[in-house]
Amino acid sequence: MNDPINTGNLEILSQEELGRTIVRLTSEILEQVSDTKKLLLVGIPTRGVQLASVLAAHLEEKTGHQIEQGVIDPTFHRDDLVRVGTRLSRSTDITSSLEGRQVVLVDDVIFTGRTVRAAIEALQAWGRAEKIMLLVMVDRGHRELPIQPDFCGRNVPTRRKEAIHIKLMQTDGYEGVYLTKEI
Repeated sequence: MNDPINTGNLEILSQEELGRTIVRLTSEILEQVSDTKKLLLVGIPTRGVQLASVLAAHLEEKTGHQIEQGVIDPTFHRDDLVRVGTRLSRSTDITSSLEGRQVVLVDDVIFTGRTVRAAIEALQAWGRAEKIMLLVMVDRGHRELPIQPDFCGRNVPTRRKEAIHIKLMQTDGYEGVYLTKEI
């Protein structure tokens, strides 16, 4: 890893391990989804969107057809805006109704569960999905709500003051999962 910004970070998953994890998650999705033509990957900004794109490419390779993707911005559905504040991110972009769809909500890291709860609430404005599943690359614990991922790349118990960073080739020029000791 040649990025000086990340000097001193602990590597949780190398590029090779991240690649194997994405392949495994792709297979797990295919095992759980009854009809891949009904599948919709919905990324939560910011890294969830890029991760959904990577997963879609792997799924398309395995299924032979395009996998629809979308983006859901949960910001205004959060119950903790005072604490976390607002930020500019990609706006919601879902091109069709969720009616009858099998949705995989994609996020990079699950922590308290509040972002996922807000994203599910935001998704409800787009229709009633047949099923909503959650995929995260890293589950770091510290849940405040009873939300658990259906698909999880790695469980990494952390302290509250630590942070997990997912780096992807398309946005960062290198790949891996890293732990920052104190934020």
